[in-house]
Amino acid sequence: MSNQQTAAASNDAQKTAYIQKVIRHAGDQARQRFPWLQQQNLIGGSVMAVSVLGMLLAAWLYHLDMLGWWLCIPLVAILQSLIHELEHDLIHQMYFKDKPWAYNLMLLLCWLTRPSTVSPWLRKELHFHHHKHSGSHNDLEERGITNGAPWGLRRLLMTGDNLAAVWMRPLQTFRMISDYATSLKPANRAEHTKQMLRAFNGYFPVGLMHYALWYSFLVIHGASLLASLSGHALHLSPAQQHWVSLLNFLAVVWLIPSHLRTFSLHFISSNLHYYGDVQERNVMQQCQVLTAWWLAPLQLFCFNFGATHAIHHFVVRDPFYIRQLTAKQAHVAMRAMGVRFNDFGTFRRANRYHTVPENEPGFDVMAAAK
Repeated sequence: MSNQQTAAASNDAQKTAYIQKVIRHAGDQARQRFPWLQQQNLIGGSVMAVSVLGMLLAAWLYHLDMLGWWLCIPLVAILQSLIHELEHDLIHQMYFKDKPWAYNLMLLLCWLTRPSTVSPWLRKELHFHHHKHSGSHNDLEERGITNGAPWGLRRLLMTGDNLAAVWMRPLQTFRMISDYATSLKPANRAEHTKQMLRAFNGYFPVGLMHYALWYSFLVIHGASLLASLSGHALHLSPAQQHWVSLLNFLAVVWLIPSHLRTFSLHFISSNLHYYGDVQERNVMQQCQVLTAWWLAPLQLFCFNFGATHAIHHFVVRDPFYIRQLTAKQAHVAMRAMGVRFNDFGTFRRANRYHTVPENEPGFDVMAAAK
């Protein structure tokens, strides 16, 4: 590191310390103003219960034709976004850390209600690694959801479908997982292979079940559309018709909301994190804050993630509802210290932190994303 880089890093460390001080103070004030915020187990358990019961109620009302699909899907997606926030807090052991049975039950519910995701127990490992190596080539959690990839149709398709992000770039996925396993410093090749297999099996069994149902839904309705366009109709047996009806029901109350939430979260997350040219452990360079008005539909289905996630990178201790309460104070400090807001040039730069002139030799976005 050059003297100039060392000085910049030292300056960023001072800025980080100031932002952290402001965020912690705002969090402490919120807890003093609302003492019930101290009851984190009660809050976390209540949010989970309301979200799960809300999903079940929406499914039941849809089954009774009392709730249209056009309302059921976004309602369930919003509830799933709350559960995602709970999972993130659970990863940092903010709820039931002294009650393993309750803690693991909460994680299981997080997976069952959001089935398109990897195992939350694996994600816990990936997320801790992400905090240590955010923006690096072995940050599997973010790279897995397209962070650092050039923007285009392929990235757009991968953003809302985790499994597509694997089969649309198999060799790159293999390299990403290998880089992640290597960064864990395995004792030998067998341990390296074990870590890779653990990552590869992250969707088993819940995620794989979800994608089997999801792709079945897409294939059946794709075939039905093609048949209709050709002037024919699909002839299904009564048993097949019953199966398709069940699949349609699951799609509305479980599968489609999950993909709506996934696309919204991954679009926001993969673009607020910087990749590739950030300094190790320099929080100032890890994230930007996304608050643009036109992102509101996406923010709705990821619980305002774009506006609050960078706060979490500075101060990990606070649960999601504290971050929402303190966002205004945090944003003032972050903006004053130079944290970027609404840096949409990142789309052109494939999430690189620094602006690289197009004529600069040696920079290849496609190669850098591999």
